[in-house]
Amino acid sequence: MELDSRVPQLPTATFMKRGLVIGKFMPVHAGHIALIRFAAAQCDELIVSLSYKPDDPISGTLRFGWLKEIFKDEPAIKPFINVDDFDDESLPWPERTKIWTAFIQRTFPPVQILFSSEVYGDHFASNLNVQHTSFDPSRNKVPVSATLIRQRPFEYWDFIPPVVKPFFVKKVCFYGPESTGKSTLTKVLAEKYGTEFVPEVAREMLTTNDFMVEDIIRIGIAHYERIQEKLKTANKILFCDTDAITTQIYSKHYLHVVPDVLYELEEKVQYDHYFLMDIDVPWIADGLRDLGHLRKEMFTIFKQELDRRNIPYSLIRGNPASRLEQIDTFVREQFFINV
Repeated sequence: MELDSRVPQLPTATFMKRGLVIGKFMPVHAGHIALIRFAAAQCDELIVSLSYKPDDPISGTLRFGWLKEIFKDEPAIKPFINVDDFDDESLPWPERTKIWTAFIQRTFPPVQILFSSEVYGDHFASNLNVQHTSFDPSRNKVPVSATLIRQRPFEYWDFIPPVVKPFFVKKVCFYGPESTGKSTLTKVLAEKYGTEFVPEVAREMLTTNDFMVEDIIRIGIAHYERIQEKLKTANKILFCDTDAITTQIYSKHYLHVVPDVLYELEEKVQYDHYFLMDIDVPWIADGLRDLGHLRKEMFTIFKQELDRRNIPYSLIRGNPASRLEQIDTFVREQFFINV
């Protein structure tokens, strides 16, 4: 998304009552939405100014996209994005908000009312020489903050808008050679946690292992697209059966080549954890599995690919019940997700 740094061309008619809300919106949450809609109900037009820095933990472009999506059907609400290169956090509020005032006055048409939930509101409005209307400063109506959400997103899950939730969803990958229980674990855990899962898409697209480069590319793209689709409705965690590295491994094994697009797809998805499945369970043949005689070699290849990338993982061993327990314990203790 290309950021528009131009001065907004907003109406300047004298009868126009224009309001202002500022913030980082990192992330946008239910409190922000309540504030913005409260403000919009009291003016003809509302400027929502999002400020960002390049090193923010959540990119400004992404946050701006969330704002635009949330308020896309409310034309009186006008989101704008600006680089935060004008602030001085060392100053007390009266002086600090003078700097903000200079920025607002040179960037936007005149506003008549400032809406905020913050302690700086009165100082900022005084410098702007406008009315200040405070909204829920004690956070009684919406008991949440962006800091709390960043620190403990699942504790405040219900305060996160649907468009924002995918950012916080934990993505885990069940990884390893064939016939090690990945598909079963993916489905069972998704059901237990009331969430979505991504199957091994290759099994939906292939009937034999006689395939071409074009097929492996289609599989890689389809798997990526399925992840993006399921992230939209996942409940805190998304369980994924295999990944782009797996597709690369089988492409190299069967076709002796790895298309560049598979490496590009790998870069697009960052998993929060890998579970590497050991081969200490029986190998069961089916229509596609044909590498039972190479289990040790394939396990070594899978492991080496993670080690080469310095990707942390948990080695999962034992019978199906033990494997389920190991993963379940990790999810609860490391991600603080409970069923």
